[in-house]
Amino acid sequence: MLHEYKTIEKPVENTLLKEKGSKFIGFAFPINSEAELKSALEKIRTEHPKATHHCYAFRMGLNGENYRANDDGEPSGSAGLPIYNQLLANEITNVLVISVRYYGGTKLGVSGLVKAYKESAKITLEEANIITKELETEIEIQFQFNQQNLIFTLLSKFDAKVLNFDANENCILTASLKTAQKENISEKLSEMQHISFDFKD
Repeated sequence: MLHEYKTIEKPVENTLLKEKGSKFIGFAFPINSEAELKSALEKIRTEHPKATHHCYAFRMGLNGENYRANDDGEPSGSAGLPIYNQLLANEITNVLVISVRYYGGTKLGVSGLVKAYKESAKITLEEANIITKELETEIEIQFQFNQQNLIFTLLSKFDAKVLNFDANENCILTASLKTAQKENISEKLSEMQHISFDFKD
């Protein structure tokens, strides 16, 4: 099973490529949801309202199973796909790459467009810092108040981050930990008494 994926550390903005008078401005964003995807696209459209085209491609999901390539009015397959292929070439996911074009008066033709959008995506991703991220999973544990120390010791052993802690007589705690540790922590919790736990995904 895959427990990690490659993505970019932080956004890259405003890389510039000039081709026969046309300007291609590249952007790359790390994204984790449709909402983040929409707001990144919206941000670029707002910043470049007069651009001729906003072409983009993204991959999301562990194996990049959620993806889209958008030509935004350019000839079919001449913009979104070359951008998408750069995501594949770098083996990254949870990334959106946008290339904003300002038309310069000279038509580039389909092969010229493919080359320009590919190059725009390539130079943008060359500026990105590609990192490996480990998948995380959330766990909810219910236990008795006097078992707190036990639970916290266990969580720190597995490098889990406490997200929420409701301390009553019966405590409820939510934590996130690396998916790779799921079975190990389950084993330990199962050996304890008066404890119930549940993974959220």
